[in-house]
Amino acid sequence: MRTKLLSYLREYQGKQLRLMEVCGTHTAQIAKNGIPSLLSDRIRLITGPGCPVCVTVTEYLDRLVELSMEPDVTVVSFGDLFRVPGSEKCLSQARAEGGSTAMVYSPMEVLDMAKKQENRMFVFAAVGFETTAPVYAMLLKKAKEEQVENIRLLTSVKTMPPVIEWLLKTKKGRIDGFLAPGHVCAVTGTREYERLAETYGVPFVVSGFEGMELLSAIAGLVRLAGKGVLKNFYPRVVRREGNETAMEAVREVFAACSAAWRGIGVIPDSGLCLTGEFQKYDAGSRRLLSDHVKNKACACAKVLTGELDPVDCPLFGTGCTPKNPQGACMVSMEGSCFHRYLQQPIDRNGRNGR
Repeated sequence: MRTKLLSYLREYQGKQLRLMEVCGTHTAQIAKNGIPSLLSDRIRLITGPGCPVCVTVTEYLDRLVELSMEPDVTVVSFGDLFRVPGSEKCLSQARAEGGSTAMVYSPMEVLDMAKKQENRMFVFAAVGFETTAPVYAMLLKKAKEEQVENIRLLTSVKTMPPVIEWLLKTKKGRIDGFLAPGHVCAVTGTREYERLAETYGVPFVVSGFEGMELLSAIAGLVRLAGKGVLKNFYPRVVRREGNETAMEAVREVFAACSAAWRGIGVIPDSGLCLTGEFQKYDAGSRRLLSDHVKNKACACAKVLTGELDPVDCPLFGTGCTPKNPQGACMVSMEGSCFHRYLQQPIDRNGRNGR
């Protein structure tokens, strides 16, 4: 089975295909498993807007920096966000200049922080997609239950189907198939991706995250080229109806709203904003819709929409490296530029179009 699969993908000589993954973890695992080197040069993998840190706009980052410098306010975030450049500085630089920040592995850690320092406001940088939204919902429901009043969220939570539809409508680059986001589909189910496949005549395949799972899913997309269908290659985790318990928690705390995407702009109903009685926990998220890029030469925006390969950015590997990132795509552990850089010098010339 493995040998036949690898032979099929390596020896494919049909139509040139551009296949997009829209999950940051898929991007990381594709790079880790060396999958591009296993494919025919007729199969090109491109990275879409599935890295949550990468699609977060500069104005959001600037607001986090501002909040960290306010008296009696601590900004709490996952590690990836600390080095993403704002228009002037990143959170790490703000911290070095006296800003109050804290790095956590789980949003639920904020509860203990807030309880121990009741006179300090803790603002959590709630970045992510449908996968992390249930955790943020649980955090606020717990805060309400325990009457913890000194927690706020600055939200940049986005949903995948609207941005995929935007890509298909605008046709920024030809896309012949999508690796649907496995973690997101485990929460939301697959119905929206079925609709997109049927509407636009493009195949979607739901994939797991192991090397062979990804290779099987890619082979599935190659075989389905030109057909508007969805196939679930991850049935042990993903069901058509999704996780109703998680989605119910999200609907209680969040409502659809417009969201700004780096390099794309504002897409209606592509974000999740706090709603109802939970709006009191909002730190001003709805106003953050602008993107002011610090380095105009940074091509992260075009990389996120599949228009440009990372190695074709004029800053790649010279002015922009993981130690000196100029854009979010080089900072995040799920960023396509970050992983392409790690492949150097072996893949310096973008072998297999990646």
